[in-house]
Amino acid sequence: MTLGVHQNTSSGAGYRRSLEGWARAGITHVELTAPLLDEFLKTETLATARRVLTDNGLTPASAASGAPGIFEPNPARAAALDTLKRRCEMFASLGLARIYQPTGGTTRFTADDLKAGAANMREVGEIASQYKLTFMVEATRSSTFIATVASLLRMTRQADHPALKALFDFYHFWSGASKFEDLDGARPGEIAHVHFQDVPDRPQELLDQISRDIPGDGVAPLDRILRTLADKGYAGTLSVELFLPRFQQGDPFEIAAEIKRKAEAVMRRAGVL
Repeated sequence: MTLGVHQNTSSGAGYRRSLEGWARAGITHVELTAPLLDEFLKTETLATARRVLTDNGLTPASAASGAPGIFEPNPARAAALDTLKRRCEMFASLGLARIYQPTGGTTRFTADDLKAGAANMREVGEIASQYKLTFMVEATRSSTFIATVASLLRMTRQADHPALKALFDFYHFWSGASKFEDLDGARPGEIAHVHFQDVPDRPQELLDQISRDIPGDGVAPLDRILRTLADKGYAGTLSVELFLPRFQQGDPFEIAAEIKRKAEAVMRRAGVL
């Protein structure tokens, strides 16, 4: 597996500064976000955005699409799909092969809504395939639509589209309601990308969206999870996505250097580096 860093981790630094800082720290695989790219494009071009990647020897492993509402039934879904198409074109032009969107939803959904969700995912997969992209779905612990790995795999299987895959997130997995049995049930090739974080040593009820640690600083069974992913055939990027202000507002070089030192030690111990 290869270590990567998600732009949410250094969101305060902006598109160019985050990528250049990480490259100086020895990071080679990166995950982009729509908000940082949008801000960069107010004064620069997509061609320049791509040169920032290539000039720094960076491989864009994935990108957050910035198109919420494309999976769960909701009144704004048609507009969200328009955003999705624009994002697919944008990220494909930067040389990406895969993008993703987390599941959302705070309302109470029905069994019929979940059936519609599979059809919606199939439509998303079809749109992504037109741009030669793989689209990935991330289950988030607070979603009322899809919050567990088991539900995520069930719905992506029902969607049954070759351009639609699952994204596995360490934090949402260990801090939420998922079980190891859920991950054990994954089939080879179903997980196309991984977000890599640790979970702080505190009651589950006190965890929130931002309370994520650098791998190795928390209490999640990272070795066991990594070995299970390896057993499922995953050999892609482990993208470190963090939200605490000390990371997002910190110096990108220093934060990436700390991440690289700690995360690669975990990966080495688990035998996946």
